[in-house]
Amino acid sequence: MRTSATAVGMLTGVAAILAGCADVRPLNLAIPVPSAYDQAAKAKAAEPVRTDWWRSFGSPELTALVQQAQMGNLDIATAIANIEQAQAGITIARAPLFPQVDGDISAQRARAASSTGRVGRGRATYGLSASASYEIDFWGKNSQALASARSSEAASRFDRDTVELTAIANVADAYFAILGAQDRLRIARENVASATRIMTLINNQLKAGTATSLQVAQQQSLLDQQRASIPPLELSVAQNKAAVALLVGRPPALVSIKGGGLGRLRVPIVAAGLPSQLLTRRPDIAAAEATLIASHQDALSARAAQFPSISLTGQGGVQSAALKSLFDPAAGFYSIAAGLTQPIFDGGTLRGNVERANGVQSAQVAAYRKTVVQAFVDVENALAAVRLYARQEVLQQAVVVSSRKAYTISEQQLREGTVDLVTVLQTEQTLFNAQDTLIQVKLLRLQALISLHQALGGGWTTFAAQTPQN
Repeated sequence: MRTSATAVGMLTGVAAILAGCADVRPLNLAIPVPSAYDQAAKAKAAEPVRTDWWRSFGSPELTALVQQAQMGNLDIATAIANIEQAQAGITIARAPLFPQVDGDISAQRARAASSTGRVGRGRATYGLSASASYEIDFWGKNSQALASARSSEAASRFDRDTVELTAIANVADAYFAILGAQDRLRIARENVASATRIMTLINNQLKAGTATSLQVAQQQSLLDQQRASIPPLELSVAQNKAAVALLVGRPPALVSIKGGGLGRLRVPIVAAGLPSQLLTRRPDIAAAEATLIASHQDALSARAAQFPSISLTGQGGVQSAALKSLFDPAAGFYSIAAGLTQPIFDGGTLRGNVERANGVQSAQVAAYRKTVVQAFVDVENALAAVRLYARQEVLQQAVVVSSRKAYTISEQQLREGTVDLVTVLQTEQTLFNAQDTLIQVKLLRLQALISLHQALGGGWTTFAAQTPQN
């Protein structure tokens, strides 16, 4: 009866301890997922996103630059270093799950002071011992800490994939900007040549008395405007080349980019897939989920720290006054002990740790939800941009055709003297603006395709990603 009463008392004490411990909030990741994208219903038949999606634009130079970025991008290198740190964190978190063993070798010589009246020879003591301690992870404090470290390591891997996807998208974006600026430069120089040709014609007419100095000044003003448009475009080429150089991790002087023009690129049509698939196709979502899981596991570990800890300790070795008899059987000693420790009063530290972990978990839940919603927004925006810029490109192409026709007619009539110079100047400026706008729209459409590939995860899947280290 006494034993039963003792057991009941212990159980009652444990129950009281558990009742007084702070608890961990449950995870609630419910996020509404649409059945289809709003903009996808208006898109044409398309091909799925490739893992090497940049090749779908048909540019060997872009492919080469992407490969250089994959090997030399400094942000990717930093992300890889973060993975190494996270792997070390796993090793550290795993250590408490194993016994801790220490060894000790000692040699001591002592002699009593003469004032004690015990004058004699010095006394030597030699010892060799080992001690071991082990905490039984009954409540899961250490195992949850290890699980958190593994989740953090997985998040670091997903972060690395996100950084790589961003770097590749930035390389493609800057490269297309170079091609667009080169196209605009070509058009600007062609228009300068055209304006120079008309300037020569008007000067000849001025000499013949069929043109005025005002007309000459007007054409000169237009020619100067077109010449002034060239330096900003040259600057754009230089700056975007420098941006590509940074992305591949090399000085600009060591990076060669030929370019050529946007007309050399293939324009792929990309399938958006289902919104539910997006949750497993974006590394940033996977990273946010892994970080959230790690925070939950941290909270569980903090909760377990409130409970009693059970530890086993042992020590054994040999000790002797003579070195030669150190390993005699009589010199041996050992001790074994078990203990249970329960925090009684810590000023609220342990409870505060749980509450803080709960707060971190709540913040990570919000961050995860925001990442998912932002992913849906990114896809919708990219789909709309691709569709509408494609439509604008067709309309702008028609503007260029009609503007070129009007300019050709006005130039011919100017030579024949049947149209005034103001009309020619207007058609000339209209054609220049139409051609320049067309190139800008083409660039925006291609950059929207880059954004769409990036928004869809660039062909990435959680199944293709590397698994966390054990």
